[in-house]
Amino acid sequence: MASPSSSITSISKGLPILSQSTVNPHAPLGKWLLTTSSLVFGMVHIGGVTRLTKSGLSMTDWKPLGSRPPITLDEWTVEFERYKQYPEWQQRQNMTLDEFKYIFYWEWGHRMMGRVVGLVYGAGWAYFTWMHRPKISADSIPKAITSAIPPGYQSRLAVLFAMGGTQGLVGWWMVKSGLGEDRFGDRNEIRVSPYRLASHLGMAVGTYSLLVWTGLGALSFPVDRYAMAAKEKSAETLSMLQQYTKNLSPNALRHAQKVRGGVLTTVGLTGLTILSGAFVAGNDAGNAYNTYPLMDDQWIPLEDMVDPNKVPKWRNVFETTATVQWNHRVLGTATALSAVGVAGFGLLHPMGRASLAVMGRSSTTPQVRRGLVSLGTAATAQMSLG
Repeated sequence: MASPSSSITSISKGLPILSQSTVNPHAPLGKWLLTTSSLVFGMVHIGGVTRLTKSGLSMTDWKPLGSRPPITLDEWTVEFERYKQYPEWQQRQNMTLDEFKYIFYWEWGHRMMGRVVGLVYGAGWAYFTWMHRPKISADSIPKAITSAIPPGYQSRLAVLFAMGGTQGLVGWWMVKSGLGEDRFGDRNEIRVSPYRLASHLGMAVGTYSLLVWTGLGALSFPVDRYAMAAKEKSAETLSMLQQYTKNLSPNALRHAQKVRGGVLTTVGLTGLTILSGAFVAGNDAGNAYNTYPLMDDQWIPLEDMVDPNKVPKWRNVFETTATVQWNHRVLGTATALSAVGVAGFGLLHPMGRASLAVMGRSSTTPQVRRGLVSLGTAATAQMSLG
């Protein structure tokens, strides 16, 4: 086995992401997954613009394989007349054909990008499953690899494929909530169901998160799972992760576990904050209270938070403007404080100091420290933006 000094030198570098296919046979898969996640990231933002431009109900039918947009004046006229048969038109009767084209193109682009993402993912999955074979070099970890898909990852890829296909159905289910005949006569602005909007956004964020997690997992799989080559046959072989963990003191291990728990808590709070944001958008509650941290000069505007006409009462949590916005504010603040707190705890604690990394004994690797800095910075920026 390598000498203690050489082991410490290697460990002090942390647990790197291996993006070169000459070293990591799973790197092409990881890069493809992260590329796909960037497409999903872009699609979520286009969905946000579609929401802000009130374009979501402009397309009144859904075809699984998609279709081209209207081209000729006659085709646009037919599409516009179809739109006029649905509830939203009764509130937008001054809309011109050119204005309709604008909102139609946003919704059409959002839908077609979803199909592009599905095509990129499906084609890539098939390629890595049946066609791609890794090129093994002298630096590869390990040598006897026949597939770019790590052991146990096929089921995760299948779940991602199912989530992507389901997302289209959830999207149409959401749109239909704003097209029903029961919406004729609504005095308030015609909107899709906030529950279905939250489902649609939640599915998208879940898909994006699983893509990133799986992609990074593939890029770090050799570091985490494969045993490093030993110089002596009798020597114990450990992965880089196992080597790093074995080198830590009990106090450092406990600190690392607490940091991990704090990060997972922040992830959970982030997910809840995003879902609560969907209810803010779905109820058009974002501009109801324009001061922070007080709402109408109150910390908790109780009189506005319960509508006696909503039955059962739990609907106030998801449908009353004041309650929806208060929930989002509290969850957003809790998420930011959690993120900043865990970043500070991970970076400033004696067991997480960068100076210990020289000896390979820091509970936070260089990669983790960079991640904690990014987490704290992003949380502060997001709360300020909100």
